[in-house]
Amino acid sequence: MQGKLYLIPSTLGECCMGDVLPQRTADVASSISRYVVENTRSARRFLSKLKLPRPIDSLVFTELSEHTPAAEVAPMLAPLLQGFHVGVISEAGAPAVADPGAALVSAAHEKGIRVVPLVGPSSILLALMASGFSGQSFAFSGYLPIKPAHRTRSLKRLERLSAEGQTQIFMETPYRNNKLLADIIGTCSPHAKLCIAADITLTSELIATKTLAEWKKGTPDLNKRPCIFLM
Repeated sequence: MQGKLYLIPSTLGECCMGDVLPQRTADVASSISRYVVENTRSARRFLSKLKLPRPIDSLVFTELSEHTPAAEVAPMLAPLLQGFHVGVISEAGAPAVADPGAALVSAAHEKGIRVVPLVGPSSILLALMASGFSGQSFAFSGYLPIKPAHRTRSLKRLERLSAEGQTQIFMETPYRNNKLLADIIGTCSPHAKLCIAADITLTSELIATKTLAEWKKGTPDLNKRPCIFLM
């Protein structure tokens, strides 16, 4: 019999596991001995908080990151073909959503392996839920271009699409959040609405929706804080 590929959401930061993970997710994560992870250190830290029934050093970890060659992805499914269950863990949040784990999920479908998504936090969906923007039509654009001219064009395009009724969701590397916020305020109409969702599920959580004119009066310090932006 083939094993199952479990997609195991992890926490979005330092918080109480019981606040964000259902018991079934924790139970399944604790029952598996083989994992494909974005970062081994983060995955070990996450699993150690689940009070595993076996020593964490007995677990097998295989890393799958954005730098993993495509030819190395499918071989990671070998344990499943031998009957072992495998868990996929992202560095934070939901695996395979804006995450390199999607390549493994695609390969699993090609081999007829059952993929089982488990319940847990997704910063993208939680931010959308709390934004007050349309949840009927939305798009996630990931990271915006870094070069000023390309970024300006991207922001203008996102503003136009949001004005047409489609919520635009995007993000930035945490240490560049403040620069992105300044670029948004300097590029888009002061009447455009922006939701900032930072440190979601943590004690320092900030989720607020304002016009850019209102944000210009006082911007939060987003440096090194995981953040989702929505227009």
